[in-house]
Amino acid sequence: MLQIVPDLDGGASAQTTIEIAAALTRVGARALVAARGGSLVSELQARGGLFAALPVDAKNPLAMANNVQRLARLIKAERIDLVHARSRASAWSAYGATRLVKTPFVTSFESSYAAGGPLALRYNLVMTRGDVILAGSAEASHSAARLNPATKDKVHIVLGGVDCRVFSPKSVSSARVQAVRRLWGVPPDARVALIALGPSPAGDCKTALDAIRTLAEQNRAEAATDAVFDVSSLRVIIGASGASAAELKEIDGIIAQSGLQDIVRQGDIVSDPPAALLAASVVMALSRNPGAFASLALEAQAMGAPILATTGAAAAETLLAPPEVEPSARTGWRTMAGDSGAIAVALGEALNLGATARDRLSLHARAHVERRFARELMWEQTLDAYAAALNTVRKPAE
Repeated sequence: MLQIVPDLDGGASAQTTIEIAAALTRVGARALVAARGGSLVSELQARGGLFAALPVDAKNPLAMANNVQRLARLIKAERIDLVHARSRASAWSAYGATRLVKTPFVTSFESSYAAGGPLALRYNLVMTRGDVILAGSAEASHSAARLNPATKDKVHIVLGGVDCRVFSPKSVSSARVQAVRRLWGVPPDARVALIALGPSPAGDCKTALDAIRTLAEQNRAEAATDAVFDVSSLRVIIGASGASAAELKEIDGIIAQSGLQDIVRQGDIVSDPPAALLAASVVMALSRNPGAFASLALEAQAMGAPILATTGAAAAETLLAPPEVEPSARTGWRTMAGDSGAIAVALGEALNLGATARDRLSLHARAHVERRFARELMWEQTLDAYAAALNTVRKPAE
């Protein structure tokens, strides 16, 4: 099997590529990965994958045409049975190569591929041309069908998986959690709202801070004896590790405009994600991008952290919340994008959880992830989709 990804420098796509390479190796298949290179090449090889250095991230038409021939030669030389492309530029080259050598072709489709002008949509259309299409959410599946109605019967939804051994409260020592809180400069008795930033960092930040400001205003409007939670005792950590210098400057401006400078600061959440999630009282994963935070939502639930996600997004699809379940069985909150009032209500409910209710939510969330989204289940679903692609292409014409 050959997976094609732009690079192995990190990120969800690269990590999933390595996970699937490991799964393929476990069942006795040869797992090749073609990419420009990257810091995770050694991890791929350590987990049984084979690496082929190719500039498959190239978007120049001439370079892409050259990649068609290079990939066709690689497919023949390595006797590849199936090719899986995880990005648009590489998918165009892989599509050409697999049509030349009659090899089954799989693509990964994201919701954002169904948006844009005519030229962008034409470019994105290649992600619907797989013999089988892997969609990261039901929303992505619907988006693929809107872009190309012929995809309806070819889509397999794979919501993702999490390593429940790494993302486990029992695997994280209190010393790790305390180290994260010290790094953030958070007082020992303060509750923490952790704001995750997605593809639009400034917009994600503003949405979350607007909701926190709304909650603060609501609390101030109530009598002191009626206020269950005092927002002034909250500390807000913005996980801005991946933001550019320009984005960080814009975020600083948003913080200043929010009037919440006393309780908001930027903080690292990538050096020890499990400990960061365990240190959070609530995780705010709010984005208008429907594909954002899918992995984070699973990791947060695996750690038992209350999470707020945007309705209609992949992250929200992984949660249990009313009316799907009773409030006592929820694992998070779904909120409308940009609705600071509704988000403030959900945030207040999450922060006001008592110890018993918080423990119940954590146990429900952990069990939910183990039952439906463990890494091994994602492996199985992906390999089943590969088998479907092989069977589809090999099925004799009727």
